[in-house]
Amino acid sequence: MAISALVPAGTQAPREPEQRRGGLIALALLVPGLAYLALFFLVPFVSLLITSFGVNDTTTYGGYYYAFYWQNYVDVIAAYWPQFLRSFWYALLATVFALLISYPIAYFIGVTIRERKLLRNLLLVLVIAPFFISFLLRTLAWKQILSDEGPVVGMLQFVGLMGPQDHITGTPFAVVFGLTYNFIPFMTLPLFASLDRLDKRLIEAGNDLYASNASTFWKVTFPLSLPGVISGTLLTFIPAAGDYVNASQSFLGGPGTAMIGNVIQSKFLITVNYPQAAALSILLMAVIVVIVGFYVRRTGTDDLL
Repeated sequence: MAISALVPAGTQAPREPEQRRGGLIALALLVPGLAYLALFFLVPFVSLLITSFGVNDTTTYGGYYYAFYWQNYVDVIAAYWPQFLRSFWYALLATVFALLISYPIAYFIGVTIRERKLLRNLLLVLVIAPFFISFLLRTLAWKQILSDEGPVVGMLQFVGLMGPQDHITGTPFAVVFGLTYNFIPFMTLPLFASLDRLDKRLIEAGNDLYASNASTFWKVTFPLSLPGVISGTLLTFIPAAGDYVNASQSFLGGPGTAMIGNVIQSKFLITVNYPQAAALSILLMAVIVVIVGFYVRRTGTDDLL
C-alpha cells in the first residue's frame, strides 16, 4: 500500500529532509556554546584535576611533575580542615544575614511599592549600584571605615563599648560583615524577581479569610517566594565559601580568620605549590557540590539544579 494512501486528505506527510536540516541548524547553533564551555570550563577543570595529582618538585620546570599522587589530598585535608570549616561557617553566617537583610528590601521594592514605578526603579538602581564599583575597592573602603582610626571604632570607644586595645578589623565579625555586604545584591535580586511576580490578590485573600499578617506571610508569601530564596542563598553561599578577599590580612581579616580561599591563593602565588593548591580547589568544589545538592533536595527544589 502506498504511503500516500495512509495520509488523511488535506494533510502532508512529514518532510524528512526539512526535519534533518532543522536538526543540523539547531546543532550548529549549539556548537559555539558547547565550544565555549569546553574551552573555558572543561579544559581548565581537567588541567586542575591532573595537577592535583602532581608531585611538588622545585627542581623541575614549573615546580612539579605529573604523577598519580593521592597524598596531596591527604596532606591538605589533615593540614587545612580548620580553614575548610571556617570558610563554610563564615559563608553560612553571611548567607543568613544577607537573607534577613535582603528579604524586607526585596519585599518593599517588589510588593509594597510595585505601582510606584519611579521609586521602585530608583531603589533597584541603588541595589545594583555596588556592582559599578570594584569588589576590592568596596572592601578596602570598609577596612578604612572599620579601622582603629576610623569613625566606627572611635564612636564605640567614646561610648565605652570598646576598649583602647580592642579592634574590629582582623576579627571574624569584620570578615562576616564584609561577606554579607558584598553579596547582598546577589541575594536581593533573585528575591525581588520572585516577589515581583507575586499576585497581591493572594495576600488580600488571606486577610479576607481572617489570617494574621504573620500567618499570611508564612503560608502564602514565603512559599511563593521560595524559588528566589533558594536561588539567592546559592548565589550568596557558593562565592562566599571560596572568597579570599574579605578574610585577607590586607583587607578585613587577620591571622586567625583565614579561609580556604586564602590558603589556595597562598599556595598558588606565594609558596608555589601547585599540586596542593589544585587539590584544595578540587576539594572545595566537591564539598560545595555536595552541600548544594543536599540543600536543594531537602528544600524540594530539584528543578533549580
